[in-house]
Amino acid sequence: MNPFFVLVIIGIYFALLMVISYFTSRNRSDESYFTGDRQSPWFLVAYGMVGAGLSGVTFVSLPGMVGNNNFYFYQFILGNVVGYVFITFVLIPIYYRLRLVSIYSYLKERFGNRTYKTGSLFFLLSQSFGAALRLLLAAKILQFAFFDKLGTPFFLTVIIILLLVWLYTNKSGIKTIVWTDTMQTTFLILGAVITIYTIVSSLGLSLGQAVQKVMDHQYLDIFNWDNKSSNNFYKQFIAGILVAIAMIGLDQNMMQKTLTCKNRWDAQKNTLTYSFILAITQFLFMGLGVLLYIYAENHGITLPIGENGALLDTDTLFPNLALNHLGLLAGIFFLLGIIAASFSSIDSALTALTTSFTYDFLDISHKSGQERKKLKNWVLLGFSGVVFIIIMAFSNSRGDVISLIFEVAGYTYGPLLGLYLFGIFTKVGVKDKFVPIICVLAPIVTYLLSVYFKKGYDFDFGFINIAVNGMLTIFGLLLIKKK
Repeated sequence: MNPFFVLVIIGIYFALLMVISYFTSRNRSDESYFTGDRQSPWFLVAYGMVGAGLSGVTFVSLPGMVGNNNFYFYQFILGNVVGYVFITFVLIPIYYRLRLVSIYSYLKERFGNRTYKTGSLFFLLSQSFGAALRLLLAAKILQFAFFDKLGTPFFLTVIIILLLVWLYTNKSGIKTIVWTDTMQTTFLILGAVITIYTIVSSLGLSLGQAVQKVMDHQYLDIFNWDNKSSNNFYKQFIAGILVAIAMIGLDQNMMQKTLTCKNRWDAQKNTLTYSFILAITQFLFMGLGVLLYIYAENHGITLPIGENGALLDTDTLFPNLALNHLGLLAGIFFLLGIIAASFSSIDSALTALTTSFTYDFLDISHKSGQERKKLKNWVLLGFSGVVFIIIMAFSNSRGDVISLIFEVAGYTYGPLLGLYLFGIFTKVGVKDKFVPIICVLAPIVTYLLSVYFKKGYDFDFGFINIAVNGMLTIFGLLLIKKK
């Protein structure tokens, strides 16, 4: 695709973001950046959250991963839906009752200040890695589609993206993001729909015939009952429940948007609606993956194979076909989708990281408006630097990023999961000063156990590592309970 044409697409998209930022930043208060003034329509939040939930990882990595994992990941998604029910009826009432800005303030009331700081610190670690890995995938594609042709080095591409995000979010933060996420979700879904239409047309199939081909394909295997496999149904389903609770319900990024709703009832409607839209959309992207592999097979396009027989570089399948084989229309909407993914994967993450750090560590709620603005800008700049460093550290990684994200999340979100479950479902007090030690030891022991079971029994924890991590955290908290 012509580099100038790509630049025009990026320019138009960014102009739309700036228009939205202009209108949402009018009549803003000191709290607009952090709470959106708690005036967001719930249906708008639900729809917009789909874009943040999908990001570039779902847009590119999920279609590609079916080549190695069939539809087994959908077992995990089904577990997510159950996890969202827990978030809706257990966590959201707590957050609204306490009128939280940073959701980790709950830990301070339940356990103490050190537990509160520890929970927030684990979120900062988790979100920094998650946001960076999501942006990494989108940035690589933009590099391939446009910046390589200009001779722009990859590190500069990442800096440009982070700078553009800062330009439209630094004034109103979450108030702007609620609206920009709506546009980004639309382009993400349109990217998939247009690609499906193009593939179906190029293969000379009707929509019904295409659906039948997907249904009959060997990749459409959803349930895995092999106990030793990381894709086993029970491992995936349980992990899906716990990861949804941890990565959505205990995640400042996603909950900050939910808490911009006017009241608890709107927030609960938002979460339930979001969960079902997301589950349907993810199935759509997995079906798109099957069509991509059918198209590639029909045109003699192959991916490299690793020593273990698995396909390598599955994340390159969709970008390669959309930009080089499926025509101009598919290329345009793929680029719009990946640009949307680039911004949606990082804008709300940086806002959430900034909110959590300024409220949890800098106690910004007691400072003047001018001090808040100054601190917020410095913290935003700092986390942009952290994300940049992580991206560069993983810039040479291969395989599907989505598996890497959930594997890392199992270690970083596990202690948060244990803390909240213990706090909500027991009335046991703990010795606050020992909680940081427990939360550091739990993921280390989880990793050592996963290595031991893999080598000794050929048993792969897979995504269930978050359950092991959470249980070890709860066990550790029992060891330091107050008499």
